[in-house]
Amino acid sequence: MDRGYSYFEHDADAGVVGRGETPERAFEAAARGVFALMAEPDSLGETREASVSFVEEDLELALVEWLNALLGAAREQGAVFRRFALTRDGSRWTGRAWGEPWRDDMERGTEVKGATLTMLSVRQADGAWEARCVIDV
Repeated sequence: MDRGYSYFEHDADAGVVGRGETPERAFEAAARGVFALMAEPDSLGETREASVSFVEEDLELALVEWLNALLGAAREQGAVFRRFALTRDGSRWTGRAWGEPWRDDMERGTEVKGATLTMLSVRQADGAWEARCVIDV
């Protein structure tokens, strides 16, 4: 199943690549990739919702802002997310995420500390958008 994301090797950290028809869809796919490192998405429910918003004109910096805002919301709520929606109005970005609180019986994967500026790229490639960066694990 193509979930719209993949990974690339990067020293002790990990790289995530999200792909989509628009930058917003590519960012959503990158978020799925980040959170899939922490827990198997198919094992998660959607009993918790979080909203994030930020202002950023630069597409590349917006990717880092988006991922870090989601990771912050997840930490705040003690949750892990599996589904994401992102919209943009000029430089204002508004997103939502759905998942559930961590449970004792949940298998935990790799802890993700944050998205970085390393190898940061948001561009069109082969008719689709690709959003990539290194995440600190």
